[in-house]
Amino acid sequence: MRRQLLLAAGLALSLAAMPPAIAADNDGGIAFAYAPEQGMGVCAGGSPDKAFACARAKCAESGALPQECARVAWCFPAGWSVAIGIMHKEGIHWSEFSCGWPSKEAAIAAGRLRCEHQDKSLIQDCSAGVVYDPSGAEIVIE
Repeated sequence: MRRQLLLAAGLALSLAAMPPAIAADNDGGIAFAYAPEQGMGVCAGGSPDKAFACARAKCAESGALPQECARVAWCFPAGWSVAIGIMHKEGIHWSEFSCGWPSKEAAIAAGRLRCEHQDKSLIQDCSAGVVYDPSGAEIVIE
């Protein structure tokens, strides 16, 4: 428990210490669209409307209808993001997204912390498998 509190405090401090230059260098945010058990899309862009339109189009490329691709997360400035895959013991699975982190390492730590706090009596699997840089480029976590 102490380790988790220290990790959470470290994440909070790293976020608070984020230099203003990150926001100035990034001309937009990042949007995530998700269709449960069908697909997802992620796009960086200058406005929520443009980024979400792009993310929903990418989500629809996976076979979901555009209206099934819900707008689930927007961060400005984009920062680093993490996608967290969660599977319920009954087989239902979904993704959660956390964005706006100051570094790749902070995003990964946030995803892992989220998984550590899942209700283990209900959740079969949880993992932070992918991070996105501020431009929306996907990086698989090793």
